[in-house]
Amino acid sequence: MSLSRLSLLAALAVLALSPAFGQSSTPTPMPADAHPSFEVATIKPSDPDARNQNTQWNSHHIRMQNATVKGLIWFAYGVHYKQISNDPEWLDKDHYDIDGIPDKEGQASLRQYQEMIQKLLADRFSLKFHREKRELPVYAITLAKGGSKLTKSTRDPNGLPNDYGDRQGNWQGRRFENVSIADFALDMQDMMDRPIVDQTGLTGKYDFALHWTPDNVELTDPNAPPGLFTAMQEQLGLKFEPVKAPVDVIVIDHVDRPSAN
Repeated sequence: MSLSRLSLLAALAVLALSPAFGQSSTPTPMPADAHPSFEVATIKPSDPDARNQNTQWNSHHIRMQNATVKGLIWFAYGVHYKQISNDPEWLDKDHYDIDGIPDKEGQASLRQYQEMIQKLLADRFSLKFHREKRELPVYAITLAKGGSKLTKSTRDPNGLPNDYGDRQGNWQGRRFENVSIADFALDMQDMMDRPIVDQTGLTGKYDFALHWTPDNVELTDPNAPPGLFTAMQEQLGLKFEPVKAPVDVIVIDHVDRPSAN
């Protein structure tokens, strides 16, 4: 997996997918009121010949390979790349391997993982930024005619969301488990050319699948799914509407290459 340009939920849900580093059972959750940091974290430049970008996490260890700082910001704050402003070029070009040990026991929640990366960015990369509200082109998720076709999840509402690829040939697809519409929006915007905002008014967590044929693939199979925008309406009862809307933008005031280990 990548902390550069990948599915957000795929990165966040490593623990939900399978135990890491040979663990045979799911670890005990970290207390909900805990605010974890890295007790120890080693950061070094990635092998320039490396091509794979992987993330492995469990309750005692976090390893990231080939991560960019821009990808870490995207991950930590759940924003689209176009919501990161005043960023130096190296933020998306320099790659790092990160090996860290959390200072608290237990399986962190989605937000606790993000909090650890936020602290790492501040402590080791001297990241400082401010937020601005700017009107940008976005895709608004709204209800299609007939309303939502989503299935309410029966999983633990406090559990990690899960997302994994589900494709056949040239078709694209993802399956989502225990996700809110906000989670879904954050995840899908990684493949879109603009941020996505939730305007459905739907609450709760859902399980569903989405299959589509990319725009650059010729539809020769009569059984192939439609394009993404049509698939959203037919399969989920939702729409992507291109509009302009105010969104939070992270404006970088200062950032350095990582401090010494």
